[in-house]
Amino acid sequence: MKFRTTNILICLFALAVSSSLGQEKKTDDEDYVSSSQIRYEDWTYNSNIKSVLLHEVSWELSPPLINFESGQQLELSFDDLDGDNKNYWYTVIHCDAGWKPSDLMQQEYLGAFFEEQITNFNYSQGTLQKYTHYKWVFPSNNMKLTKSGNYIVKVYTDQDKDKPVLTKRFMAFSSKVTVAGNVHQAAGADDYMNRHEVDFSVFYSIYNLTNPFVDLKVVIQQNNRWDNAIYDIKPLFTKPNELTFDYDDGTNCFQSGNEYRWFNSKNFKFVTQFTDQIYRDSSLLWHLDQKPEEVKMLKRYSQYQDNNGRYLIKAEERNDSEINADYCWVHFFVPYDYPMAEGNFYLMGNLTDNRFIKENRFNYNYQKKRYELSVYLKQGYYDYQIGFLEDGKTAASLNVIEGDHWETENDYTVYVYHRQQGTYYDQLICVRKLNSIRK
Repeated sequence: MKFRTTNILICLFALAVSSSLGQEKKTDDEDYVSSSQIRYEDWTYNSNIKSVLLHEVSWELSPPLINFESGQQLELSFDDLDGDNKNYWYTVIHCDAGWKPSDLMQQEYLGAFFEEQITNFNYSQGTLQKYTHYKWVFPSNNMKLTKSGNYIVKVYTDQDKDKPVLTKRFMAFSSKVTVAGNVHQAAGADDYMNRHEVDFSVFYSIYNLTNPFVDLKVVIQQNNRWDNAIYDIKPLFTKPNELTFDYDDGTNCFQSGNEYRWFNSKNFKFVTQFTDQIYRDSSLLWHLDQKPEEVKMLKRYSQYQDNNGRYLIKAEERNDSEINADYCWVHFFVPYDYPMAEGNFYLMGNLTDNRFIKENRFNYNYQKKRYELSVYLKQGYYDYQIGFLEDGKTAASLNVIEGDHWETENDYTVYVYHRQQGTYYDQLICVRKLNSIRK
């Protein structure tokens, strides 16, 4: 009897070790922050790099999108928490409609130089967290884009392109076709009360599309998210000089979600609506505790203004937020009676680039029966949501915590790509922004 009991204990121990190793392997697979393998998406490879922003130069809340034919420029900025001066360089990589490297060589889409040093930087002033703020504008006279399409900007140190520091997506488009459309409550679906349908048409009277079902690729994006983007949707109907994308089977539908939550850390002297307390720890670092998050899945829809996932770096009573804004640990708490099986909760929005990595993943506190997450962020105004990523899935669901309501105000973007016959890259020939409320 004793021998049998011992065998059972050994088996249980082996099972526990195997389970632990499996969990550790899963965590390691998710952690790409320190990896030097380039990813063709928004990604930060070093933990000392924070507050990466890329936008059209005239407005800091604009998407990383420029009109290829108008001479528009982008501004990219980030903080290096080491607080020293490094030799940062950057280059850009042309991608296809699915964000894989295109077959173009650099000399085919870049004019002048293929890389450029980042020489514009300033040190933080009057902050507890020391950092160096880097900022520059491109395309420039030294690096010009000669083709439209999807791009990755890659930053690296000491001209070593094999060791990226960060990568960010951006798009350069031309206006060769036009798109007209609207967003409305989904029709013909069982869950029409919590879905948005994006209907639109592509008009090409002055542009030659010989085989649009093969050469044309259309992508629909919701609120700057790429995890749930709809890729390569095909036209349902064709008319002379018009392609219609108006499905009733859910092909062009999104879960509508809910309005974004927010917190305000612009001033450490005052506690705002959803913040519980602001304080310093023994090392004098700032901390901001959010009030326990409300689970909205079964709540009625409530309308309020949000920024659809964007954030703004801002420190009140400071002259220059780029170098005067400090950092703080922001702590999030989600009361939940039990840990969710077969998936994890993640903090979503531009503040995390909607990345599903362990730094953005909530952990369950069994003693307090709640999910918890702490994120180190620069002072500002932030939108966020809490998404649930089921194991094996690549797109997060907002329904578990946020709920889904067709009344929700969301931004949608339609990207139209064309690969002309005889070429081997995807042009971005039109971008159209739509909104579920504004017509």
